[in-house]
Amino acid sequence: MIDLSGIDLNLLVSLDALLAESNVTRAAARLNLTQPAVSAQLARLRHLFDDPLLIPAANGRGMTPTARALELMEPLHAALKTLETVVRREPGFDPLTGTRRFVVAASDQCVAVLGLPLMIEWARLAGPGLQLAFIAIESGALAERFERGEIDLLLGSAQQVPPTLKARKLYDERFVAAQRKGHPRGTAAFDLDSYCALEHVLVSTTGGSFFGFMDEHLEALGRRRRVAHSVQHFTLVPEVLARTDYVATLPYRLIARYQDRVDLFELPFEARGFSMHAAWHPRNHADPALVWLRETVAALTPGDIVSDPLH
Repeated sequence: MIDLSGIDLNLLVSLDALLAESNVTRAAARLNLTQPAVSAQLARLRHLFDDPLLIPAANGRGMTPTARALELMEPLHAALKTLETVVRREPGFDPLTGTRRFVVAASDQCVAVLGLPLMIEWARLAGPGLQLAFIAIESGALAERFERGEIDLLLGSAQQVPPTLKARKLYDERFVAAQRKGHPRGTAAFDLDSYCALEHVLVSTTGGSFFGFMDEHLEALGRRRRVAHSVQHFTLVPEVLARTDYVATLPYRLIARYQDRVDLFELPFEARGFSMHAAWHPRNHADPALVWLRETVAALTPGDIVSDPLH
């Protein structure tokens, strides 16, 4: 067993950099240390863990982590991020004077509905020391990236929230049909026959699918629609609709922003909607900066704000 009382914390910080870079020179640059100093630290780490940790790569470029190093990589990084949060956390947070970089994972739909109001109000709410980045949701890696401290907040549907995160529901959403203004079918309400006969644009966030939520509902009714195009981004669809005779079924809060160019209609069948959530890692539940960010997003969310039931 390793005696923790004899461990220099800086060694673990260096190990984290070495495992991330698999290269002594790059790790030294990341740590703002000399290469000989990092090499000396690696030697101490090898002795401490009784393992080579990094060995020369077979192709002669950089180094390859051992099985023990791979075992250490994620829990070590997560532990250091937690410790950093504890050490750096202030009793309070002033967004006008604080310094923080926030990373929010969200679909383009969420950026349009939730992120845009936040960015519009950012100059009023936040000082020059705060930065905000939106990144795409990578569903298979979300939990791991939260664990590594790479993401601060997730804005997504209930299905996109990993069970390891805490979350609050922001609003419930429904779907509506949309077509361009001046569409040759006119502005009569959709019936099931006309809905199925028209050519549709479908959003497949995973990419390439021509079968979605609405098709599941139609299949249960023994019907099918004609899907002409599948795209991966919600915010592309209003542009397509405005220039073509295609129709689409989209979340109301998204497409309602484009009513100067499109007409909206209720669906001619019952369709389930979805709920939008904000989610975060449990270790950041009481972080004053992230509490401020979560509450600010909730306050700027249009309509149907729900109280904060945590799981």
